[in-house]
Amino acid sequence: MESITVATIIDAETYSNLEFLAGNTSSSPSELATEAIRIYIEDQSWQIEAIKEGIKQAEAGNFASENKVRSVFSKWGVNV
Repeated sequence: MESITVATIIDAETYSNLEFLAGNTSSSPSELATEAIRIYIEDQSWQIEAIKEGIKQAEAGNFASENKVRSVFSKWGVNV
């Protein structure tokens, strides 16, 4: 995979924590930052896709029935 250098500014406390983690693992600060960015992007991308799908379903009129909503809430002890 091709690598591209990205420069960013982080606060001193975050950098200190990054150095601490790097010093206690077999990773460099750069490797940890790369992994953190990758995980963040995956997480945000998944959420965006789920939101888009929800909007698509709502626009198509696909909603849970009143009975289904009551059933799910009652499973958690909530009376609606």
